[in-house]
Amino acid sequence: MINDVVSKINLHKRRLVLALQEIEDWNELSSDVFEDFEKIKTVDTFIYRFIKLQDMMGEKLFKVFLDEIGEYKDSMSLLDILDKLEKFGIIEDSYKWLEYRKLRNQLTHEYPNNEDDIIEGIKIAIISFKHINIILNRIINYLAEKK
Repeated sequence: MINDVVSKINLHKRRLVLALQEIEDWNELSSDVFEDFEKIKTVDTFIYRFIKLQDMMGEKLFKVFLDEIGEYKDSMSLLDILDKLEKFGIIEDSYKWLEYRKLRNQLTHEYPNNEDDIIEGIKIAIISFKHINIILNRIINYLAEKK
């Protein structure tokens, strides 16, 4: 079960990384990107994959990971799950994950209404992705060490 979830997450991660590499190749990230259809496609891909990655980790991976190590209970809230992950050193701060979730919601609900806010959200998502990737790697490494 966990291997299937990690495999799906890695698919989103690989595609997100490709979009991120394109974005990083641009001179700057500004609302001018919305004048270029190829750049719009890249921005759309980045946002979609960031949202999917964050969703799958928060809604599936964390639960199956804790279940895999015998620490999950059906009655656990998201905050309980995050606190448990913090206890195991998977995440550094449970409230930081809630900020990633808030960013994910912001990108979902505001796009494409306010281009400047979206650009700011993407800049924050780029930084957040690097932290999310660290969390993903910690889970993978934790499981590898336990097997």
